[in-house]
Amino acid sequence: MRKALSPGPLFLSALTALAFAFALPVSATSRSLIVDKIDETRLVTLAGNTRSAARDPLNDRGPVDDELPLEHMLLQLNRAPEKEAELDTLINAMHQPGSPSFHKWLTAQEFGSQFGANTNDIDTVTNWLESHGFTVNQVYPNGTLIDFSGNAGELREAFHTEMHSLEVQGEQHIANFEDPRIPAALAPVIHGIVSLNDFRPHAMHKDVMRSHIDVTSGKLINAEEDTAPEYTFKSGSTTYQPVVPGDLETIYNINPLFAAGYSGQGQTIVVIEDTNLYTTADWTTFRKAFGLSKYTAGSLIQVHPGNCTNPGVNSDDEEAILDAEYASASAPSATIEVASCADTFASFGGLLALENLINTSKTPPAIVSISYGVCEAENGATANAAYSATYQQAVAEGVSIFVSSGDEGGASCDAGASTATHGLGVSAFASTAYNVAVGGTDFGDTYAGTNAAYWNPTDSSTYASAKSYIDEIPWDDSCASTLLSTLATRSSVTYGSSGFCNSVTGRDYYLTLSAGSGGASNCFTGYATIGGVAGGKCKGNAKPSWQTGVAGILNDGVRDIPDVSLFAANGVWGHYYVYCFSDKVHGGTPCSGAPSAWSGGGGTSFASPIMAGIQALVNQKTGARQGNPNPSYYRMAAAEYGSTGSSTCNASKGSAISSTCVFHDVTQGNMDVNCTGTTDCERPSGSNGVLSTASTAYKPAYSATTGYDLATGIGSVNAYNLVEKWSAVNAVVSKTKPLDLR
Repeated sequence: MRKALSPGPLFLSALTALAFAFALPVSATSRSLIVDKIDETRLVTLAGNTRSAARDPLNDRGPVDDELPLEHMLLQLNRAPEKEAELDTLINAMHQPGSPSFHKWLTAQEFGSQFGANTNDIDTVTNWLESHGFTVNQVYPNGTLIDFSGNAGELREAFHTEMHSLEVQGEQHIANFEDPRIPAALAPVIHGIVSLNDFRPHAMHKDVMRSHIDVTSGKLINAEEDTAPEYTFKSGSTTYQPVVPGDLETIYNINPLFAAGYSGQGQTIVVIEDTNLYTTADWTTFRKAFGLSKYTAGSLIQVHPGNCTNPGVNSDDEEAILDAEYASASAPSATIEVASCADTFASFGGLLALENLINTSKTPPAIVSISYGVCEAENGATANAAYSATYQQAVAEGVSIFVSSGDEGGASCDAGASTATHGLGVSAFASTAYNVAVGGTDFGDTYAGTNAAYWNPTDSSTYASAKSYIDEIPWDDSCASTLLSTLATRSSVTYGSSGFCNSVTGRDYYLTLSAGSGGASNCFTGYATIGGVAGGKCKGNAKPSWQTGVAGILNDGVRDIPDVSLFAANGVWGHYYVYCFSDKVHGGTPCSGAPSAWSGGGGTSFASPIMAGIQALVNQKTGARQGNPNPSYYRMAAAEYGSTGSSTCNASKGSAISSTCVFHDVTQGNMDVNCTGTTDCERPSGSNGVLSTASTAYKPAYSATTGYDLATGIGSVNAYNLVEKWSAVNAVVSKTKPLDLR
């Protein structure tokens, strides 16, 4: 084994008295924010809390019945501003090496006692809810969230908003038709209702792309030309090189950790879902086929935290099993815990599960992965604040939260569409200051014509064939990809009437938003005046100050994502993930015979649990939970890249990359996608444009560049080096000025 990195000059700054100023006084309660009597005639609007589909009269099917039950709505409360500042300072101290508060995590009860809303204010709000006929189910221990139930008539009478039935793209929904209003006296303490609709976040995975590059000939193969079964290792003249756990172990240098005895023993990774697994046998089959069953400590459990309603099996069972399998791929000796609650009318079951996990008297999980999302402008200001507050509490309890950045390039408000019409946007689940946003890469060997250098011609007994680290590019299936365009047309021009997106091939086969997501937060607070389009009163989430010190980080004042990236492609360059999912009702395939016939796909849904598994190896080696890993990631990246980048850690070097790198700096290609809208769309001619940060110029959203970029963040990881160097980067204060970790 190589030796762990000794602390370098960047980490040797002397401890100062300022570093010890973090021992904070404890205040048992927050001051009261309700100072006036409640007057039901003096109202204020909770702006930004109406789904865009509810504003379209073409979707309206009329008011619902007043007796329609609305179960388990969540009311998000505010804490006093000085308490918010105190909490920020404490979280900063918890992540600052040398601070007396370093890694001194809170319990849920301590969190609520120190940072919950004033108890008199909570009583006033609960009494007000009950006076309008609602049932208060519980006040969460964090002191900032109230679960309550009622019916549509009570909601209209108390919150002055009417619930309507909608039909959106053939699907039936229910949503409020205007922003809620509340008495002005309550406005200082009530942030809003987290959700008043039954629209659900989407899972971040994609099926295998049938149109692809033939890795043997380098030719572009269109869907109907490829008549072989969808998931095969060989299809006519095409050779696929799917990715299995053994390949990940080689490419991201996990093998030396396993050999040293670090495979996740004693660690638990929670994957947040809103379904049960179709069968736990799929996980067992996956582990046996890919050589993971030899790690006998590994286990799989399913829980419904807080005795929440069992969701049963639904169409998200595919997401749940691939999350569980690939968390196990990078930490095969860990316990994988599938945590799920049933959706209620107004609440995503995944959020309920996470709230119940961190608001328990038991020790909360140390690592959580979330593979769902919805863009900031659609999620709404209150829901955005609720996810931020939930992750914030989790971090204060020492929990590491990993979230898929998305699968739509820079157009997260167009998830599920084939072209972008709403402009730039990012997932609200990933753009808080308290989570690691995990983006997606592809491998660059097919583009470079170097497949033979990186893949063995035959598989091992566990179906692995990767030889080494492989150069990476951003994952991008769209005709807006300059690399795809160059191979198909010998030109990198993607837009305009002569560009790839307006060619017959590009138009017929590569109009897709399948790409790793990233970008700048642009509608975390405030609200959009045009549904799903950031603008109007929108503002981005403020940039955490740990997101600094690395070449390429934008001076834009807002949270940028992703933070890190891992392979997430679904086959356009011949590489995709194989997983066991046997539920035929929801599109699964029997897991029998060679895995070439199993389910396959891609998406940042895979990248997030894999990164969570790597973090489990960090936790095992250090013997402690780590809270938000981002401060450590960025400190390591600053040491590696500095202000100019690192030529030795450039991913384009492939197998020649330095063995000492923690991160692989992805610098080639982009993850731009096609568009037809008028917002953030470069379309000088032709029907199809490409997403751009300037509507009248080609500034692709987004390109891989030196250091940090909005396509792949600080890049992918060398897992062994990350684990081995973790203690060094957290042993001393890296700056004389403490980091503000928000």
